[in-house]
Amino acid sequence: MTERLDTVTSPQLEGELRTAVNGVTELLFDLTGLEYISSAGLRVLLSTQKVMNKQGKMTIRNVKPEIMEIFEVTGFVDILNIEE
Repeated sequence: MTERLDTVTSPQLEGELRTAVNGVTELLFDLTGLEYISSAGLRVLLSTQKVMNKQGKMTIRNVKPEIMEIFEVTGFVDILNIEE
């Protein structure tokens, strides 16, 4: 994953996920290298979570404190399955 998930990189990730999650029952996002996430990135995670809620489980791990703070402020900690 790129260091940034923003308006430039989010459409590419969204496009790849659109077909990649078909038939997937377990999806893991490792955010080790993620330094920044914008609202566009949050939208991709949210839409992917909605898809995975219907067909399996999505887990996010290795979230840096700066990104976790964004998840907390936006309420995403209540929506996403985040492993600490």
